[in-house]
Amino acid sequence: MLHEKLREEVLEANLEIVRRGLVLYTFGNASGIDRESGEVVIKPSGVPFEKLKPEHMVVVALDGRIVEGELKPSSDLDTHLELYRAFAKVGGVVHTHSTHAVAWAQSGREIPCFGTTHADYFHGPVPVTDPLDHADMSGDYELNVGKAIVRTFEDRDPMERPGILVRDHGPFVWGPTATKAAMNAVLLEEIARMAALTVSLNPEAVAIGRELLNRHFYRKHGSRATYGQG
Repeated sequence: MLHEKLREEVLEANLEIVRRGLVLYTFGNASGIDRESGEVVIKPSGVPFEKLKPEHMVVVALDGRIVEGELKPSSDLDTHLELYRAFAKVGGVVHTHSTHAVAWAQSGREIPCFGTTHADYFHGPVPVTDPLDHADMSGDYELNVGKAIVRTFEDRDPMERPGILVRDHGPFVWGPTATKAAMNAVLLEEIARMAALTVSLNPEAVAIGRELLNRHFYRKHGSRATYGQG
């Protein structure tokens, strides 16, 4: 079976977001891409996570054609595909309805970088898209969600801020692999939770300064990273 290793990784990414409490029932999905073939492996639509096996993962081309699999792919497929087409370094995408990230999305507020935990993983605030209009929702809705995300990143590096809040909807998160995308989804929810607590304790809290932001982000990312064992 083609993409066997990627199927297993995508399954594990889907199970990880359940284990970490980011998903209720079937409200979430993870995918990964094989950049050599240009084919994407994604969770099937509406299948309970506890029943998933590697062979249930659906393989699709970047134009949406099903390449392998007997089940329907996730209803968010077109959003995932648009992100893969637009962000060449992305290797995995995760979507959840995790509580605190959704709360920020529903408030229409980006998540400010209030501290170094946030700065370790997101180089600045977590952005939020503009609301989708009638044309967006009456047309190819999932595709237009992807386009709204891409528009928001026109002047941002998606690998320095590996996630976004879709206004009134919830988070989409990515990474160089499906495994990293799942980790970033967990981290985004924790960042959202800490930020919500911060503003509840101090509504006048402000974001950290650029120097501290850079110090923490580039300690873990980029050519001059010093964190870990190299």
